[in-house]
Amino acid sequence: MGAGHDTVAAELARRASAYGHEPHVVDVLRLLPYGLGTGLRRCYQASVRHAPWMYAGVYGAFLRGGTGPRPSGVPLARLAADRLTDLVDRLDIDVVVPVFHLAAQLTGHLRSRGGLRVPSAVFLLDFAVHRQWLHPGNDRYLCLTDGAAAEVRRVLGTPAVTTGPVVAPSFLAPAPGAARWQELFAGRAPGRPPVLLSAGAWGAASRPAETARLLARAGYLPVVLCGRNERLLARVSRVPPTVALDWVDDMPGLLAAAYALVDNAAGQTAVQALAAGLPVVGHRPLPGHGAEGVRRMAALGLSELTTDGPALLAALGRLSETGQERTERTARGRALFRRDAMECVADL
Repeated sequence: MGAGHDTVAAELARRASAYGHEPHVVDVLRLLPYGLGTGLRRCYQASVRHAPWMYAGVYGAFLRGGTGPRPSGVPLARLAADRLTDLVDRLDIDVVVPVFHLAAQLTGHLRSRGGLRVPSAVFLLDFAVHRQWLHPGNDRYLCLTDGAAAEVRRVLGTPAVTTGPVVAPSFLAPAPGAARWQELFAGRAPGRPPVLLSAGAWGAASRPAETARLLARAGYLPVVLCGRNERLLARVSRVPPTVALDWVDDMPGLLAAAYALVDNAAGQTAVQALAAGLPVVGHRPLPGHGAEGVRRMAALGLSELTTDGPALLAALGRLSETGQERTERTARGRALFRRDAMECVADL
């Protein structure tokens, strides 16, 4: 769903190759029969873009933790079981690494029933641990934070390791592309600090044009990441002096050239910003795991969650380039990156 899971899978595959292993990346939704995966993806995309209340209901029923019986993802996931086990056998796979919760349900189910002969190590890429990530059949969990790892151990009794997020090395190094972005921003609106607004790969955001106007009136340069949403791109392009961007290939350079990131999902763009040393402010989060992830990030001191426009402007104002809050926030973000997750996979 979206691009965050694909980005993590691609980086883990790159690291596996660097270790001398042979990676194979598989989309679990493509393993589902009868076009179910395509249908699920389209429904989710439509709900987060146009009817977020609908996804909030799905999240509350299927994903949020709580007492009493809850629907399980196993009945859906096991429809992909035969195709996954066929791939494992045909490609002589040694370990399976789910980076999406439906895949974690599938591998956990198969491991508990003896249907998968190799270990499964789940990379749990969300700050908020929802119940569909969790299955006791999996051999190991790799988590972003100590709190997430402790929750996995408490609920499942399964070994869990804190590795921190997975990002490409270019996010943790000086970005040569930053100068080009700085030149672009200075040419568009000299003297205005560029503030990124992230809407994810699908361009799903709550009232982004309104937020852009707020930032522009306060003296910032809004830079809206519209992903692949052409309608959003056209809409926010009409808000001067906003810079509206479609899919961006040079994210390390863009993050290095910005003043702050306004985030709504606590997803891969947020952790890339933390790696790049860019402060993150949560604002108008997407419902469900987006809102819970944004709240968890703020509770860890990795970001600040704002409830309205004035609070957003106040939070941005506290992030002066030489201020203590910016320095401390940057240090906490960088400290999140603990271990190479692929080390914890390879030793299985």
